[in-house]
Amino acid sequence: MTGKTRIPPGRLLGPEFHAPPRALYATEAQTSRGRYWPEEESPTRSCYQRDRDRIIHSTAFRRLKHKTQVFVEHEGDYYRTRLTHSLEVAQIARSLARLLGLDEDLAEALALSHDIGHPPFGHAGEEALDACMQAHGGFDHNAQALTLVTRLEHRYADFDGLNLTWECLEGLVKHNGPLIGEGAPRESLPEAIANFEWDLELATQPGLEAQIAALADDIAYVNHDIDDGLRAGLFAAEDLFEVALAGPVFRAQAAAHPGLERGRLSGEAVRRVTTRMVSDLAAETERRLGIAKPRSVGNIRAAAGPLAGFSAPLATELAELKEFLFKRMYRHSQVMQRIARAQKALVALFEAFAADPRLLPKDWQAACGAPSDGVTARTVCDYIAGMTDRYALQEYKRIFHVEIAV
Repeated sequence: MTGKTRIPPGRLLGPEFHAPPRALYATEAQTSRGRYWPEEESPTRSCYQRDRDRIIHSTAFRRLKHKTQVFVEHEGDYYRTRLTHSLEVAQIARSLARLLGLDEDLAEALALSHDIGHPPFGHAGEEALDACMQAHGGFDHNAQALTLVTRLEHRYADFDGLNLTWECLEGLVKHNGPLIGEGAPRESLPEAIANFEWDLELATQPGLEAQIAALADDIAYVNHDIDDGLRAGLFAAEDLFEVALAGPVFRAQAAAHPGLERGRLSGEAVRRVTTRMVSDLAAETERRLGIAKPRSVGNIRAAAGPLAGFSAPLATELAELKEFLFKRMYRHSQVMQRIARAQKALVALFEAFAADPRLLPKDWQAACGAPSDGVTARTVCDYIAGMTDRYALQEYKRIFHVEIAV
């Protein structure tokens, strides 16, 4: 305790705070299009609460704790993983959903599930698997997420997958916008999405809960990557001073608190950048909604463009900040060396499993076709995509009898 005056009860909320009423364009649980496999719904939870709970209890979600965000999992205890990143995204998405009068549970479910299709070693792993699968349709983490929640999770007696609601599947697949339409033919879709049995209306906008979950991802990752990059010594706080969006905040905090330790300076600055981004997103989304005047979630889906978004000035600043992180962090020589080793390991595993499916566990062997054919390649891809970073390294050692340092 610092001895400062405690805030009295009832004064913890800002005077302007109020929980808005439910919006007309919110996605309502009562009008959900239901589940692919009919089930009796819970008497104590909405269908979207149940979706969220099923995601949290899934094997794929638990594996995120040992999947890389930017650094490999053994780098240190303080760096983000896919799991901690997903929790941060969910917190931001839920706050925005409440502020905008949307369904918080659906927004949270979509935020928690948005990364479950990622393979080990982050985007490096995705690039490696995509290259391995070029002759068989490629690899896409959103398509892989759909495969996981509709086929690969085996937790229920009556069906494969998690049997999520239509709205959750729709948001999972197209949270970044329509997948088909002008300039995006259906033939370009990943096979898992193109051949999915349920019409997810791929040419329309997603619901607003999915839109804010996607933008919450942007908010979370640029801010925690600043924090992780500083902690790893890939750049210094002073390097950010002239960078749009983050620079003015870091300069102001450094001037206000001379000599402040790195962790505190980063914490103070990052939370203010996060707040600015959340506030801008909420204000710009309300502005667009005020112009469009949607009366239902159907109006949201039929809109010509997304109704959630950052203002043009902030979007420009965000692009500059992302460019800084790309050059100074994601393509830092230390990171690139690890990326190369990780990709080498995954490609070697893919080639070994595809050539000899007997190296796979028996249940995965049973799903294969002939060595190196399309069925076997997709099965091997699914198996590797589900691995954690450390399990991939263990499998590499098991098969090749040598450790690879990543």
